[in-house]
Amino acid sequence: MAVGLVWLGVFARPPRETRSDYHNPMDWLGWATFGFGATAALTSIMVGAQLLGISRMDMPMMLGTAFTGRPGPARVIGAIVHLLNGQAFGLLYVGAFAALGWATWWLGALFGLGHGIAALVLIMPLLPGAHPRMASERSGPELGAHLEPPGFFGLNYGRATPIVTLVAHVVFGGLLGFFISPH
Repeated sequence: MAVGLVWLGVFARPPRETRSDYHNPMDWLGWATFGFGATAALTSIMVGAQLLGISRMDMPMMLGTAFTGRPGPARVIGAIVHLLNGQAFGLLYVGAFAALGWATWWLGALFGLGHGIAALVLIMPLLPGAHPRMASERSGPELGAHLEPPGFFGLNYGRATPIVTLVAHVVFGGLLGFFISPH
């Protein structure tokens, strides 16, 4: 995948006449506006999948219980943390678009696919080791654990969880790529 992203950055760039190699300012207004919108779309897909019984993963709850063990406040705190994380990742996407000098929906969707794969393969397996209220697959259930560990690709939260996660991240990136202007 890294080779594909390098190929896109080097060989699939628009002709020199249509891009600015000298100065690629970031689209700060686009990041602030569409980063929020893309994060809202991603969160809506993931929460919608949970409410429809497609996935049991509750990202706001997972994030919020890192701060408090009370479910109500945990969801609110987790939703805020997820929104801030979305803005931070949106900033990375916009920075990548500015560095490349162009943005399209499909490039953003490709970034989103990579982001989703990284979340499933790298971040999810590390959560039990860092989360104070999540059980670990290695040590088994603990008395203070409130959450089940996600497992490989988040499969402990349902067979469709990886698909929902990837679709949500592809939509996130696609929206940013569609609406962001790197010039």
